[in-house]
Amino acid sequence: MPPLPPPAPEHLRRDPLPLRGRTALVTGASRRAGIGYAVARRLAAYGAGVYLHHHVPHDADMPWGADRPEDVVAGVREAAADPGARITGGPGDLSDPEAPARLIATAADALGGQVDILVANHALSGSDGSLDTIDAAMLDAHWAVDTRSVLLLVQAYTRRRAGLPPGTPGGRVVMMTSGQDLAGGMPGEIAYALQKGALASITRSLATALAEHAITVNTVNPGPVDTGYLTGDAHAAVASMFPAGRWGMPDDPARLISWLATDEAAWITGQVIDSEGGFRR
Repeated sequence: MPPLPPPAPEHLRRDPLPLRGRTALVTGASRRAGIGYAVARRLAAYGAGVYLHHHVPHDADMPWGADRPEDVVAGVREAAADPGARITGGPGDLSDPEAPARLIATAADALGGQVDILVANHALSGSDGSLDTIDAAMLDAHWAVDTRSVLLLVQAYTRRRAGLPPGTPGGRVVMMTSGQDLAGGMPGEIAYALQKGALASITRSLATALAEHAITVNTVNPGPVDTGYLTGDAHAAVASMFPAGRWGMPDDPARLISWLATDEAAWITGQVIDSEGGFRR
């Protein structure tokens, strides 16, 4: 039998719990079929303490309905690899301009004083239309939830981290976009596409502004993800547009987002990253 190869140098080995001791706020994590829930479970599985934000009235008004927040938190707690990590959550209506700062403060206090990772996953569904049907109320509603609240969350997050002692691990911000800049755009969802486009556009500016605070900022486009909003022939038609013949699943973008939160991704900032499995528009 040939001799075993020597072990890899210590600095090249992967930590099985790369986020042990870190804390994360994931917004829009109110459904177990959603991306936010999958992200929260991944972060917890990597060792992080996680605060899950939810706004049940939004999902309750949608065809897919809402889960009980305690069931969502329990599912994330089940995935936690560090028994000492805090897994909790709470509500917040991010259309309220005061809510983002309150949410950052609440999450930080619940997680032991600080938020290291901010994943702004929430978004407004519905209340939208084509160029011919949108109105000022639709535009304002999407601006308030999809864009303004994200920027205010980043602002409050950065202020909370100001003055941290030297040697504190760098911060991570991940925002979400929706492929509105790719072929075909989103002509039936003008208000939503506009605000998601704004987040993609501001990514590099935020990354430059926060570099001096050792905070990376990246934005992920997850492509079409099966969160239960399509069924039947429409579902099958979308699946056929992927080379793999299946939709993206919530854990597909969750793996990327969770990796961006680790030290392995410390040199990546200011990027809009498509994670679409080769989706053919």
